[in-house]
Amino acid sequence: MPSLLEKIKQLSAEITPDTLVNRHHIHANPELSYQEFQTQAYILEQLERMGIQAKKIANTGLIAEIKGKNPDSRVVALRADMDALPILETNDVPYKSKNPGVMHACGHDVHTASLLGTAHILQQVRGEFEGTIKLLFQPAEEKAPGGASIMIKEGALENPKPASIFGQHVATNVPVGKIGFREGMYMASTDELYIKVIGKGGHGAMPDACIDPIVIASHIIVAMQQIISRNKNPKLPSVLTFGKIEGLGATNVIPDEVNIAGTFRAMDETWRAEGLEKMKKLAEGIADAMGGRAEFEVLKGYPFLQNNPELTRRSKAAAIEYMGAENVVDLDLWMAGEDFAFYTHHVDACFYRLGVRNDERGITSGVHTPSFDIDEKALGIGPGLMAWLAISELSI
Repeated sequence: MPSLLEKIKQLSAEITPDTLVNRHHIHANPELSYQEFQTQAYILEQLERMGIQAKKIANTGLIAEIKGKNPDSRVVALRADMDALPILETNDVPYKSKNPGVMHACGHDVHTASLLGTAHILQQVRGEFEGTIKLLFQPAEEKAPGGASIMIKEGALENPKPASIFGQHVATNVPVGKIGFREGMYMASTDELYIKVIGKGGHGAMPDACIDPIVIASHIIVAMQQIISRNKNPKLPSVLTFGKIEGLGATNVIPDEVNIAGTFRAMDETWRAEGLEKMKKLAEGIADAMGGRAEFEVLKGYPFLQNNPELTRRSKAAAIEYMGAENVVDLDLWMAGEDFAFYTHHVDACFYRLGVRNDERGITSGVHTPSFDIDEKALGIGPGLMAWLAISELSI
């Protein structure tokens, strides 16, 4: 009689062809944030085939429950995101995006297909574990305010309330066959900054008759970097990057205004708030001192992501049981953002990484690139591993 762990591994291997079919369908039919209606319908159809009833949430999301024995004893939640990015895919593969300019370039097709596989496994073994497992198929991870925040507002973490939640994300810097974990702080908060510098335009040969917003903007950008290097706690990483400067003048024309756009990343909510306030005051003060004016707008993004240390240690131990110690690695801090962070501020959470890289096969492109793809051996691992992590956590 095989153990439950061996049974899960066997089921994961058996359903891999179906998991690949699901991934290919979702990848070929990507939908942008808040527009995932066809993806929602496809997932709902797959769940119903498994005998799992789901309900719609957050407009284009889904939530479902798989009940084991004594279903009220403990609850664990599993989350996958569903949306794609506005990127034109350059891969030449049979499952290439059919929607030009829209692509699953961050692996959400992998996450969704993997969770469907996990659902199948858990449904098959539901008589062998106690508790309830909630499945969260979440829209709009890629666009503020983030689908996670909407799921939470609409009760995804209530009735019943999970004791913990797991999220899985592809890792293009981790070889296929390996899994990564990190306790505590892992990913950064993300805020978008928009600064309009207003001056007085005119002839480039007569700057004395103008208030040059390009010069003002350059002073603001340089000075703001000193907020990061001279004000923050050095133990708390943060990043300020400006990726867009637009001043529609010419070689001999000083424009009336310059627009700057950037991002601020932090690992601490107190410093996040303080840093934004310092930036606002600095930008407005410099512009005012130089005779112009600055309008400073913040599009508040996601909080920093924190993995509960105890849960993560237990999960890492369970992954070692499933994968072997040689295939479980430690992760570094990552200054990218992820709206799974919202869940981590409401319930104990573990956000781990699924290795998808294969150097020998040339599968090395990063996420958010037009050539992103994965070594699909990862989809023989992801569903079973997540099922095992959930069941292990129900058993504590």
